[in-house]
Amino acid sequence: MAGDCESRGPHSLPCCEVVQAQGHLIDSHIMEQIFDSVVEFGGRFEVEQFSIGRTNSEPSSLRLRVEAGTQDQMERMLTQLLGLGCAPVDAGEAELKLAERDACAPEDFYSTTNQRTLVHHRGQWLEAANQRMDAMLVVRDGQAVCRRLRDVKAGDPVVTGTRGIRVVPEAKERDRMAFSFMSNEISSERQVEMAVNQTAAIMRQAREAGRKIVAVAGPVVVHTGGGEPLSRLIRHRWVDALLAGNALAVHDIESALLGTSLGVRTQDGRLEEHGHRNHMRAINAINHAGGIAEAVANGRLSKGVMYECVKAGIPFVLAGSLRDDGPLPGVITDMNLAQDAYAAQVRDAGVVLCLSSMLHSIAIGNMLPAWVKIVCVDINPAVPTKVSDRGTGHAVGVVTDVGLFLELLSQKMIAERK
Repeated sequence: MAGDCESRGPHSLPCCEVVQAQGHLIDSHIMEQIFDSVVEFGGRFEVEQFSIGRTNSEPSSLRLRVEAGTQDQMERMLTQLLGLGCAPVDAGEAELKLAERDACAPEDFYSTTNQRTLVHHRGQWLEAANQRMDAMLVVRDGQAVCRRLRDVKAGDPVVTGTRGIRVVPEAKERDRMAFSFMSNEISSERQVEMAVNQTAAIMRQAREAGRKIVAVAGPVVVHTGGGEPLSRLIRHRWVDALLAGNALAVHDIESALLGTSLGVRTQDGRLEEHGHRNHMRAINAINHAGGIAEAVANGRLSKGVMYECVKAGIPFVLAGSLRDDGPLPGVITDMNLAQDAYAAQVRDAGVVLCLSSMLHSIAIGNMLPAWVKIVCVDINPAVPTKVSDRGTGHAVGVVTDVGLFLELLSQKMIAERK
């Protein structure tokens, strides 16, 4: 590397590094981001080698000399380039420093992205386990693992700086599409059907690969009539885990017991007299039964999303929040414990269906590695945008009514099973 930098011209900047990257640099627009990042940090670049993949499956490779005016500029530039898959040619060994106290990492710890990350340690590249964003890298017993700050223990060898780290960005799929509903002159039905077809294909791929299909659902699912089609998907084993808040379960149980959702009759959309108390009546009924599973066992709860989860043995996690009424028995009100329970259910996920829940959808996006596919359905276009911005190359945003989407999806998936 030193030889490469010594051959610079008289107008070169003081600090120099040679980096390299490999992957679908053009298809995923990574190369232009690399060049833009160098310019953004006031640096200069010179392409030393570039080899373009000859097919859409063959990767391209890039070798780039970058210069900066100061070492601080160079360090910040390299940190940015690292997240784009650029690693110094002379990567060296990762530097490890011991954590002095629990939940206290060294000041210059490396903060992970959700992209596949490798650590160079004792002559080997170790792929980090439990990949997720905003974590530390701990190397112990020949293994690298992503660990949240609150889980760092005194004495943990934590990776610091950017040396000896390689990031492998996920390539965006060529057929990655963003869908919108009733936003242009194209038939709205045709738009939703396209989204459903793509989602169905993703679900089939996950199932064939032996990966889980996880649903993250908000109470809007019940309000829009999506409870019944989601129940059918669970009944026919197209959902392997359900993640939600107290509200989804309460409104689902209110609908099952009393025929209303937030006091509005699900059959005709009319306001039920004294219906404002129905959600509390639903919680009270489950309290009397001793829990959701107990209410199913004694026959008090005989239909709905939560009923189908219990009957099918599908695990569900209900995370509480400050605004919850009740909450229902079984709702996890400790946020750290709720995060742990969510993370455990998505660990082997192949696809996550985020169904009209901004809070929980974005939270799940933060927990997932970039290669897990996400289908985010919401009437608010800001939600799929935010989830896609988590950095995954496999996010499908569907801007539509979630009830309509689930009805079409359940029809398609169940028809294929027959």
